[in-house]
Amino acid sequence: MNTQKLSVSIPKQLYEFIEHYQAQHHYRSRSEVINDALYLLQQVQLEACYKEANEEIDEAFDVTSADGLDDETW
Repeated sequence: MNTQKLSVSIPKQLYEFIEHYQAQHHYRSRSEVINDALYLLQQVQLEACYKEANEEIDEAFDVTSADGLDDETW
């Protein structure tokens, strides 16, 4: 996996949370904890994008999706 090093400053309360979470859930490093947290944030963003795209779907399209075919077996 291609990785990049990043230095960030966080409040002491978040640092302590990461330390505690790492120990409690047996992560090998703080980076793994932060990586999982960022992954979850990314999933929330993707879900929001999918919901927005779904709202743009024209419901009339479902009527034409079969294009008059009784059996869509190819």
